[in-house]
Amino acid sequence: MTTAHVGDLAVVQGPLDWDEFTAHYWDRRPVLIKAVRSAPFELREVFAATTLATRPPSSYLMPPNAQFAVGRFQQTEPADWFPRTGDGTFDGYRRRLDTELAAFSKETRYALVVHAFHAFHAGQWERERAFFEPLWERAGLPLSGAITTLFHGNYEHTPVGVHKDRFATFLFALEGRKRMRFWRERPWTEPVTTVLDYQPYLASSFTAEPEPGDLLYWPADYYHVGESVDGGAATSVNVGVPREAHRAVYDVDDLLLGKAPDAMVDPDAGLVRLPAATAPLSVPEPPADGALPEALEQTLRVFQEYRDPDRMRDRVASVSLRNWSASGLCPVPPPEVPQPLDDGTAVRARARILHERADGALLCAANGHVARTVLTRHQLEPLLRRLADREPVPVRELLAALPPTAHEEARRLLESLESFRALTRT
Repeated sequence: MTTAHVGDLAVVQGPLDWDEFTAHYWDRRPVLIKAVRSAPFELREVFAATTLATRPPSSYLMPPNAQFAVGRFQQTEPADWFPRTGDGTFDGYRRRLDTELAAFSKETRYALVVHAFHAFHAGQWERERAFFEPLWERAGLPLSGAITTLFHGNYEHTPVGVHKDRFATFLFALEGRKRMRFWRERPWTEPVTTVLDYQPYLASSFTAEPEPGDLLYWPADYYHVGESVDGGAATSVNVGVPREAHRAVYDVDDLLLGKAPDAMVDPDAGLVRLPAATAPLSVPEPPADGALPEALEQTLRVFQEYRDPDRMRDRVASVSLRNWSASGLCPVPPPEVPQPLDDGTAVRARARILHERADGALLCAANGHVARTVLTRHQLEPLLRRLADREPVPVRELLAALPPTAHEEARRLLESLESFRALTRT
């Protein structure tokens, strides 16, 4: 790789070398990698996914995972601000908005932000997972999950202004020109976390201007803001990997209650959702009957469902399998509707299938989804090995290796795995 340095920014003429990246840039300094090949995001697919992700639930409600701003003002009703299939491309969408915003107000700068973006296109999600797996092998799988966010618009700067995330960020530039401005340390002294009017601090910043096809990375401890270049619209997708301010209680929270719906929009929303005790923890003297203080009783009630060790092991195994098989990219695209598999259909695995025993059954996971089966380990493991062969196997051959009483259970499992996109038919 050929590397140049512009202040704190390293500029690398690809290809991307993950060993080089983790040794010199991961959690260390920003780097702009030119013309990254095999990037997971393709502009046509990104637009198609955006039209799905931004469908308002009604004419008065914003999509739960999307934000739209005109100038500096966040919109609270969807109006006609979001992309439509008829727009065809982001360029067609921009041209329509130019006309509609001009009729709406004098302000024609806009920002479209879509959170949990990888959940809206299965093929895109699979390529994103494959792209980042070499990094997870070297740096470890992100325990609480990486996030994916689409940014599109001709906004003057990122709507929240200069800020710092708890995420290390990979920016994939797709179209247009976009400038990212960075500060190694917080440039202001006021007790605020973000700044919209940051002109007084420009002198201490440095910039990067990724072009379509480039990949820009910066660590979590850099303050930053995105800017348009010459007022033109730009499209990019950011993948954020949590690196700071992570606490184990977040994972306990997700384990017991599941992922917060608000986490699709704001990964920090709903953190620590376990209810707080309202009674005082201190008591004048221990109760004579040995009962716990009311504050602890309140806390224990939250865990009533999980006091059974077998159920808790089942829950832990299921959450673990989901995270591992999703390679940290949650939420995942929903499964497809299961389709019948007849004996003559040949299938093979197209994704890694994990399994673990839990609560008297076996859990099988692929692509972030889990199915339960009563097949024994001695029945399941040979079945999975046959599926992993490169040559497709007819369903009748897979079933022939099992006792007749297990045939229908195995068929249902195969149909579930296919709905998870873990199997493909020939």
